[in-house]
Amino acid sequence: MGKINCLDEHLCNMIAAGEVVERPSGVVKELVENAIDAEAKTIEIQITQGGIGSIIITDDGIGMDREDAKIAFERHATSKLKEESDLWNIHTMGFRGEALPSIAAVSQVRLRTNNGKESTEVELYYGKLQDVHAAGAPQGTSIEVSNLFQKTPARFKHLKSPQYEFSLILDIVQKFALAHPDIAFYLSHDGKQVFQTKGTNQLQEVLMQIYGRDVAKSAIAVENSDFDYQISGYIAQPHHNRATKYYMILFVNHRMIRNYHLQKAIIDAYHDYMPKDRYPIAVLNINMDAQLVDVNVHPSKWEIRLSKEKQLEKLLYQSVESVLKEHLQVAEVTMKQPQSKPEIMELDLSYERDPKLKKLHQEVNEGFQNPDTLPSLDFEEIRKKMMEPVSETPRETNNIQTKSTPEMMVEDCGITYPQRSRPILQRPEQKSKKELISLDITTISQKDAEIKEPVKDVMEKTEIKSTPAKNPSLPQLEVIGQFHQSYILAQGEGGLYIIDQHAAAERYHFEQIRKQILAGNNDAQPMLLPISIDVDPTIMSQLDECNEAMQILGIQFERFGDQTLVVRDLPIWMQNTEEKAFLQDLIDGWMKEREVSEAKIRHLAIATMACHSSIRFHRTLTMEEMRQVIADLGKCEQPFHCPHGRPTFICMSDEQLVKQFLR
Repeated sequence: MGKINCLDEHLCNMIAAGEVVERPSGVVKELVENAIDAEAKTIEIQITQGGIGSIIITDDGIGMDREDAKIAFERHATSKLKEESDLWNIHTMGFRGEALPSIAAVSQVRLRTNNGKESTEVELYYGKLQDVHAAGAPQGTSIEVSNLFQKTPARFKHLKSPQYEFSLILDIVQKFALAHPDIAFYLSHDGKQVFQTKGTNQLQEVLMQIYGRDVAKSAIAVENSDFDYQISGYIAQPHHNRATKYYMILFVNHRMIRNYHLQKAIIDAYHDYMPKDRYPIAVLNINMDAQLVDVNVHPSKWEIRLSKEKQLEKLLYQSVESVLKEHLQVAEVTMKQPQSKPEIMELDLSYERDPKLKKLHQEVNEGFQNPDTLPSLDFEEIRKKMMEPVSETPRETNNIQTKSTPEMMVEDCGITYPQRSRPILQRPEQKSKKELISLDITTISQKDAEIKEPVKDVMEKTEIKSTPAKNPSLPQLEVIGQFHQSYILAQGEGGLYIIDQHAAAERYHFEQIRKQILAGNNDAQPMLLPISIDVDPTIMSQLDECNEAMQILGIQFERFGDQTLVVRDLPIWMQNTEEKAFLQDLIDGWMKEREVSEAKIRHLAIATMACHSSIRFHRTLTMEEMRQVIADLGKCEQPFHCPHGRPTFICMSDEQLVKQFLR
């Protein structure tokens, strides 16, 4: 008796469903792609229990007639392909004709559709057609998928919590919104709306809803093309970065894809501007001839094959790198806003037994809230009074006796005078309104008045030597001081700047050493005693390749035994550094990155050298040294980041300071 059996159609569909529909997010992806192919402008996704309970997707697309609605659930039934040549020129999201039968095989499905002429409802129960009948429905298609995987326990038990499954659905829908900003998306979970876009075809607006206002506002537009490819989209400033690669979102002809080599091109372009193990935010679409890409790699359609992948990698790298150089911004400090609003201080100057004074004091209080109601002041007269000597005996003003209270200095309109937090008043005699609200400023000390002139003289005599910066985005900075022997504090038009003294010096030395190497200044100097380095045996088999990469640096390694290399000559620019540690780092870096170009090896070497020769943390600097660090930074072509991608300085804007001090 034969052991080989032919599986029935329903079992085949259930097996195939494992490739197309792995979890609820896969169902959403396939159905939304069908809605996009149906020319929908509005797509609503309703989820219950993370998609395990039900998934309802409604669109306003072209819809289907009765016959198409029925045959759509047949295996390999599709409107996207008609002949073999169409498979190599695909312009739609779907084309295999597997999604609907695979979904129907593992769930209960109800489809309602209207093509503008007739409305149809189709019901299926785990792959078996139950009913097809006319039913009222608006233009477009609505499909409900419920009780997913209830009859496939092997798949059902591997689903995670509803919250986790919904997070995957949310991620998929957000990617669709980024790929198609001209379509309005509505996503709800258990009756609560979670995500929504307006379909205004403004990608930056969608970026704001997903990544926040700060990322979207500072995002850099990317537009570049060559003969085969056209790249468009946005990339975030380097200081807006993430710990994973999943925020680099790529689309090919508006189809979401995963491609390691294209992501690597973006990471390499950000290499000089971002710390290690941090990754950028990028949303880029690549338009190309459909014949250059093969999307028929896997049923999930995440993977693709490109005919000219190396060419696209180079174009993507150059596009991102060029816009970063032109549009870099200083990272700003973000501070948490205070929860409570400041209250307007009112002076308690009311006397219940005197109606006239009560009204008068009410007007005074209103004047503090609305300064326009206060009488005008003769400031010249006020300045004359400020210079008068202070009376050492208590005096009376308008017969109002005041007791001594703590004073705080208040500055208003350029005049500094004391304000008592709450005067303690004796009962006054009846006086006029003008006498009562006149300001008594003669109690200010003469010392406080005289201190203004020396400070003013110092500010006028202080001259800051500024060096024109090559990068027009670099602000002109004036040194204030040093913080914790590690950071230089400076002020500029943008606010308060905090400079990392090591990173800033490292950037300058990096560019200086690079200029010497690129200019061919690799004059070598023989070592009195050769430097020996212990290495892994695997480096010995690749020593010729390593020396070829190091040739541009003027460094050559020689074999000395099975696990030792020696260096007999070193370039002059390596003086004043710990040679053995530097060479060891260089070898380790080459072993890790040996597949990349010589340019990256050279960058690694120069960055290591610059780090070894720069100002360290916890070193006290004089004012002249701090000014020199900033002047050197101004000579850099790219002054915003050190060679390892860390920021050289950050800014706390005036607006942030005003908010923090409740001004």
